[in-house]
Amino acid sequence: MAAYASLLSLMQIFHQLQHHPSPPISMDKKQVESLTEIVMFLQEFLEGYKSPYADGDEADPLEMHIADSVYAAEDIIESHIVHQIRPSVLVWYEALSDVIESMGLINESSALILETIVFQIRCLRKDKVIKDMDWIIAVKGELLQRQASSSADSSTSVDLLYESEVKVIEYMDLIRKEVMQIFALKDQLNRIYSESGIPRAPVFESLVKVIEGMDLIKKEVMEIVALEEERRVSTSSNLHKSLQKVIEDMDVIKKEVVALKDQQVSSFASSSTSSKESSLSMLNNTTMVGFDDVMLQLMEKLVYGELGRQVIPIVGMGGIGKTTLAEHVYAHQSISRHFDICVWVTISQQYDTKDLLREILSQANKQGSSQISKEDEIGLALHKCLSYRRYLIVLDDMWSIEAWEKLQRYFPDNSNGSRIMVTTRLSNLGSQLDTNYDLEMKFMDEISSWNMFCKIVFRGKSCPLELEKIGKKIVHSCKGLPLSIVAIGGLLETMEQTKECWESIRESMSSLVNLENDKHCLKILKLSYNHLPVYLKPCFLYLGMFEEDSKIRVSRVIKLWVSEGFLKPISGKSLETIAKEYLDELVNRNLIIIHKLGSTGNMKYCKIHDLLRDLCIKEAQKERFYDVVRPHSPQGTCSQRRVAILGSTSKEKVIDAMKSRPYARTCISDSEKVELLSYWKLLRTLRLRDEGRFPGHSLEKLYELVNLRLLVVRFHYFSQVLSSLNFLWSLQTLIVFSSEITINAPVEIWNMSQLRHVKAEDSMLLLPDPPSDNIVIMENLQSLKGILNLKCDEMMVRRIPNIKKLGLQYYGDGITGFREIESHGDHFCVQNIKLLQKLESLSCAFREPSRSDLFRKLTFPHSLKSLTLSMFVNKIEDVLDKVSTLPLLQKLKLRGGYFATRKWETVEDGFLSLKFLSLDIRTLECWTMESSHFPCLEHLHLRDMHHLKLPAEVGEIPTLKSVVLRECSISAAKSAKRVVEEQEELQGEDQLSFKVEVKISCSEDYTLLRSLATPNFKVV
Repeated sequence: MAAYASLLSLMQIFHQLQHHPSPPISMDKKQVESLTEIVMFLQEFLEGYKSPYADGDEADPLEMHIADSVYAAEDIIESHIVHQIRPSVLVWYEALSDVIESMGLINESSALILETIVFQIRCLRKDKVIKDMDWIIAVKGELLQRQASSSADSSTSVDLLYESEVKVIEYMDLIRKEVMQIFALKDQLNRIYSESGIPRAPVFESLVKVIEGMDLIKKEVMEIVALEEERRVSTSSNLHKSLQKVIEDMDVIKKEVVALKDQQVSSFASSSTSSKESSLSMLNNTTMVGFDDVMLQLMEKLVYGELGRQVIPIVGMGGIGKTTLAEHVYAHQSISRHFDICVWVTISQQYDTKDLLREILSQANKQGSSQISKEDEIGLALHKCLSYRRYLIVLDDMWSIEAWEKLQRYFPDNSNGSRIMVTTRLSNLGSQLDTNYDLEMKFMDEISSWNMFCKIVFRGKSCPLELEKIGKKIVHSCKGLPLSIVAIGGLLETMEQTKECWESIRESMSSLVNLENDKHCLKILKLSYNHLPVYLKPCFLYLGMFEEDSKIRVSRVIKLWVSEGFLKPISGKSLETIAKEYLDELVNRNLIIIHKLGSTGNMKYCKIHDLLRDLCIKEAQKERFYDVVRPHSPQGTCSQRRVAILGSTSKEKVIDAMKSRPYARTCISDSEKVELLSYWKLLRTLRLRDEGRFPGHSLEKLYELVNLRLLVVRFHYFSQVLSSLNFLWSLQTLIVFSSEITINAPVEIWNMSQLRHVKAEDSMLLLPDPPSDNIVIMENLQSLKGILNLKCDEMMVRRIPNIKKLGLQYYGDGITGFREIESHGDHFCVQNIKLLQKLESLSCAFREPSRSDLFRKLTFPHSLKSLTLSMFVNKIEDVLDKVSTLPLLQKLKLRGGYFATRKWETVEDGFLSLKFLSLDIRTLECWTMESSHFPCLEHLHLRDMHHLKLPAEVGEIPTLKSVVLRECSISAAKSAKRVVEEQEELQGEDQLSFKVEVKISCSEDYTLLRSLATPNFKVV
């Protein structure tokens, strides 16, 4: 697996170098051809290779030999790129720092001088650095003379000098000023020394020692300068020699493979991803087979038990269905109707009490994340919120009684039937939580197991008679564990339904019969992993780098996979499209589950079961694919190319992880302690904490990470480091979280041809006008988000022909100054957006009240699928006709603005593909429509609609699934209630195709509406 991923990664490096307009290095054409030929051969071999080590706990020596050879090639090429791109003056700085350290001159004085020189070097002002060094040496003689004239010392005078002269300085000119002040204080210092009778100050001795050190430093630096040209000439020949050794090694491997190829039996061919029912629904429908009685028993305990607050533990081994059972009960209509507040949080082995309390409070009061900072204050606010309300809280995956003790004191006993449901693998913990009752999950019987298996493999149809006997033996080997059945069913569903294929799986499982339950389950899961196509294996294992029980954003995973370089290119498809297909295939194989769908039915978040994540980490470590650094990880040098650092890891562990992995290519972390990036000069993927407070990551040396492909960071003042962005020659994804209102991008960003995604969060990115003398077509660029005042002229349209997602904001005075361009109404050329023929998602925000002409001129391409318009005082009628005729539009959000007539009359043949509609327009009072006007609408969201009443025709839309009203008027909510009642009479309460949810913060209105709540009309 790691070998295959490395081969694809090396090919991506070749591709980037070959297609870059200004490649950082040139490689010997014959060497590239030789390497490419060998890599393609090995890649094809691994696609059909069945490793004899697959079932064991050791890595395949052949695969690791391939991986190590490819890693060597990558190290040679990317190290050479580092030396070629990084300016000579940065190399001088490193030598300068090393010399100071080796001479033992690291003290406060030398550190100040060095800091100043470093500043000049970072600004790439080589001439000024050398000039200032010469000046310091010239001062040396005068300082020596001044030292000789000093005759006394005083602690007071030392403090005075430290505060007045030896302080942090930013410019070398300030050093000169400070030294001149020393001479100006000559008489005063002599007088102090004479009167005190204390020995003379050693400060001048320190200064002279620094100057002497600087003298040696200058000599060292000048030697480096003299050798720089010689080094540049020699490195090219070194690159050639080093690569030649790698080619020879890989050629030996190729010969070994040729010898093996005739003996190797190719693995079973797997079916390609096909269009079929989502495994989310299959999983939900199949995993409760055989648990109906348990589900009813649990629901009765929740609804009809004693009035006092009660804890209900659900106990069982991993993969037995605890969470699935809890989810089904939690989502049941009778449960959501019975309780005033329903909350679900996941605890896991590593948890933060404050974060858990904040999440529980957020779900309980429906007001988003709390701004309260202290744990006790959050707990008290939660206690107040839950008081006098009947609540259900689910604490999923609890591992210790300590976690319960820290949380439970904030859960009041209201004597009204409140319940706390806890899932845990630990039976002793279950008895500690409640001595009278716990629900212990049992293994499934043979009949239920077989029924579940058939539903997964045959989609509810009967098993062919010739496979039934073998199939039942396979199911028997799963020992009634639902996760094992789901995993093995997902595997067999993708294989040929022949006796030979099934018999091979049965034989593999027959050796697992006598293993303990946990080991047995892991072995079955590993069997499913072993039969994955090789192109899916690195993608699946990668998911183990995320925190346990975390919801994983799909867009994040896709960007990471692309940056890693282990997606195999397919002609006519973007890498992002390939990644989405891989995710769908993993879902269909039941190796990951869909956690949340987006508004148009796309997968937004996914999750991976704990046991499957454990398998991922174990297999990844075996093949040195990545390492997950945790609080109890062992220290020492590791050779993994990727590292995930969990948020609870100590600073010492973080530093050790960085120092011991000098060849790391990937760092994924939500730890605030990842700052020493200079250890990882070959880094390609860097994703640091992007939630919570600004950690202030040390990015001053960002320019040293020249091979970065993905950069996701939260930083106070990112503009300070953006000036060095152009050094990152292969950057593909840039996502910045900053405390600045605007971030000014350098003009060089328009020469970064590898860019695919650029996004500014919590701020706006101001892109300069592209240079007119050097037109680089950004063919790879797919998304630009958080962009301020983009000028979409014809030249811009030419530069970004393949853009798919645009997030634009147009502001006036106070941000960038509309005043200077008020006389030029066409300055931003928003009418040209329609020329972006591949644009699928557009978000536009207009914040300037006097620029309504921009809004009127806005036009859209027919390729658009998602549109969000945030308006200030713009007339909505100006764009509605343009929007309604977009043939592919599935998602529409309208915020702000106004209806001039306060009415909206929709017509036939508009919004033909619309699935999601969100309106946040206070002026709308009347909406006249027919159900046929929105033939595909599934979700309708209304916000702050104080005068609108929901049209009865909305309930007649046959595709409708949900209506959400947030902070709307009582009359709007009551009109929605009438729509529900009308449709319940026609369709029946249990058969109603849609549900209405009303979210309201006013306590009086909430009390009134709560009395109207039904399973199809929810009030929160």
